[in-house]
Amino acid sequence: MSRFNPLRLLAAISLAGAAFMAQATDFTVAYQTTVDPAKVAQADGAYEKATQAKINWRKFDGGAQVITAVASGDVQIGYVGSSPLAAAATRQLPVETFLIATQIGAAEALVARNGSGINSPQDLVGKKIAVPFVSTGHYSLLAALKQWKIDPSKVTILNLDPPAIIAAWKRGDIDATYVWDPALGVAKESGKVLITSGELAKLGAPTFDAWIVRKDFAAKHPEIVKAFAKVTLDAYADYRKDPKAWLANPGNVDKLVKLSGAKAADIPLLLQGNVYPLAADQVTALGAPTTQAITNTATFLKEQGKVDAVLPDYAPYVSAQFVQ
Repeated sequence: MSRFNPLRLLAAISLAGAAFMAQATDFTVAYQTTVDPAKVAQADGAYEKATQAKINWRKFDGGAQVITAVASGDVQIGYVGSSPLAAAATRQLPVETFLIATQIGAAEALVARNGSGINSPQDLVGKKIAVPFVSTGHYSLLAALKQWKIDPSKVTILNLDPPAIIAAWKRGDIDATYVWDPALGVAKESGKVLITSGELAKLGAPTFDAWIVRKDFAAKHPEIVKAFAKVTLDAYADYRKDPKAWLANPGNVDKLVKLSGAKAADIPLLLQGNVYPLAADQVTALGAPTTQAITNTATFLKEQGKVDAVLPDYAPYVSAQFVQ
């Protein structure tokens, strides 16, 4: 019969407690195939090191799916565009925006397939355009049609995720698409760009990508959210300090290719086409500018019948506390 050893019991309890604490902070992150400098930090394991947690990275093809996963509790932190974010906030899901990932420029665009007979915007009438619904691409497509005074009912808009868009494009089933990489790169190989999200932003319809977090997770683990934001912003600062030198490092480009699916030759243009806000810009952006942008997007989505109402205030869904 073994003797009772209180010290051994205490040690076992301490180890069990430490294991529980480590397990309690493990979390899941939903990422997308966008091209941004923080993909290098993701590939290097910098997020795990900073948060001292095990991170389950799950790839998603669109923001609507990310929102569903976050809403279910399966995902704690997610990467979404401004359109699905506005839809989620309007549904009053328990999320908050803690970082502006990028202000979208040339990384999303409307591309017409060669041979489709689309040479100008008006040629889109009667054609098939594929786009992931309730995405930034969907918002931008509708904004472009509005800008060109084209009734959306005069075109066939198909709800396809990026992998399905690639397949449909190669088969010749669609005439145009508004999408991001890697589908954008595939479309540009045998098509021409009609308009980019950067050009639409100048016409009054800006879009952005953001990192969101479940409010319950942020309340329990604010240090993790802050560390996650810092790793992202450090990656942005490293890129913006000297973009040419950053791109000259083949390791950086290789990691972006691996996680985004974009072609190495397209990486420079895609990076240059977006704006990656630094820490000082984030504090200002994560206030009235973002709240107003979400309000404007929700108003547009309501006009299109994509949401039922617009909230009087979207401030509860935006927070700068994790980047200060």
